[in-house]
Amino acid sequence: MSPRFGRRTSELDATEVIDAIDADAIDAAPVTHSRSQGWRRLFVGNRVIWVMATVAIVALVAGLGLGQLIVSPGQAAADANAPAAGLITVPIENRTLANDVTMRGDATYADSVEVSIETGELAGAPIITGQVPEVAAIFDTASIALEVTGRPVIVLPGDLPVYRTLRVGVSGPDVLQFKQGLNAAGIDPGALDSDVFDAQTASAVTALYAKVGYPAPTGGADVADAVSGAEAGVTSAQASVDSATGALSVVQGAASNVDVVEQGNLVRSAQRALALAQIDGTPNEIADADEAVTLAVARQTQALAPRDASAEKAAVTAARAELTRAGETLSDARDGALAYLPAGEVLYLPDLPRRVDEISVKRGSSITGPVMRVSGATLVISGSATASDAALLEVGAPAILAMPDGDQTATISSILPAEPASGAAAGSAAASGRFTVLFAPDALTDEQIQAVQGSNVRVRIPVSSTDGEVLAVPLAALTAGPGGESRVEFDPGDGAETVLVEVTTGLAAEGFVEITAVDGSLGVGDLVVVGR
Repeated sequence: MSPRFGRRTSELDATEVIDAIDADAIDAAPVTHSRSQGWRRLFVGNRVIWVMATVAIVALVAGLGLGQLIVSPGQAAADANAPAAGLITVPIENRTLANDVTMRGDATYADSVEVSIETGELAGAPIITGQVPEVAAIFDTASIALEVTGRPVIVLPGDLPVYRTLRVGVSGPDVLQFKQGLNAAGIDPGALDSDVFDAQTASAVTALYAKVGYPAPTGGADVADAVSGAEAGVTSAQASVDSATGALSVVQGAASNVDVVEQGNLVRSAQRALALAQIDGTPNEIADADEAVTLAVARQTQALAPRDASAEKAAVTAARAELTRAGETLSDARDGALAYLPAGEVLYLPDLPRRVDEISVKRGSSITGPVMRVSGATLVISGSATASDAALLEVGAPAILAMPDGDQTATISSILPAEPASGAAAGSAAASGRFTVLFAPDALTDEQIQAVQGSNVRVRIPVSSTDGEVLAVPLAALTAGPGGESRVEFDPGDGAETVLVEVTTGLAAEGFVEITAVDGSLGVGDLVVVGR
């Protein structure tokens, strides 16, 4: 053996082993010189590879040896004996129990509608000249929706759309609606149960326009001239009546004292002449005197008799008829001069106040269609519930909204059968058993409204709860006795036997149930069995 192998082979390192192999292989090789040089190059040139191979073999052998000694926790658990069977217990708790109905709801403004303005009576193009509201503006009674050609469009409450101008003398349901709108604006329109537009209503129109800061619409200079002409006609007709009446009075009046005396004197003079002729006169003179008396009496009768007044009476009747016509003309002219309500200067919207959602026009543009879209001014949360959940709810009940900045209280405002989908058969909504539940949030700030509008929020509605904390156990702890009574299995601990205790149950919620021991033996912390 070579002196290089004087130590135990196990004490040599890998490099020495390779070196020894190289040297011995070269010394003992019975080959040619060139062949021995090739083997030398094979071992010497690849020394690193031989070292790595040797290390890998050593590591493999060491790993196999350690694997026989090391046991994994899973294998150790599998090899262990199974634990002895025992009771699974939980302590009785003190807790508040509550049953909730939970749903998702969309935050929207209700009853969105398009708004159009009546422009049919305008002489020119309907140009927006001002008062254009911003999105989120609120319309209330007597608000200005727009200014069209310099005139306001006044918002009033009502469902009936505008279809004509209202002025003194017209009547109908639109007049009644207008009067009710005036009353809502705090203006007295006259009798609210009358559908007639009268002078009192016209006066209320003037007050309405004064309230919104615009002059009330009237007939202008032409109407004023018509009133002046009608007043002159009345004056002239009255003069004609006075003249005809005077003439009739003259005809129908009694004879004057002068006429009576004069005619009496003539008759008496003729009678004296007759008396003298009868004394001294000839028969012819007596006859002439007698005829003179007859003539004087006839003239007296004619002079003092009533006259025929038919012509004068007819003149008076005609004059008075003309006066009546002149008075009616004047009344019409004066009514025409009173304030009125043009069709294009009022906008009726139901359920005021209303919120502006979208504006379709701007100042200087012409009206060619709907001018804006408005909706209810109050934010509502609209959710959908099954029939079974809806049966647990009632209008006015409180609810809790999961808002972005924390929980917010709300109130159920309505519970209605869900509307059928477009094209669905009648009655399909009821058949689906779904209900639409509307919630009115309580006192939201503007920031909260902006944050939640158009989003979907979680809504929780408490439908039943205990009055404070009660003794509660998991539902799994309850068992039924032979008589149907409820029981729990009480574990006294310390290896003692368990005891079945009869209990009275209350509200069940969240996997727990309220209990009260019939004998009062159970309390908080006592252990009850839920399994084995």
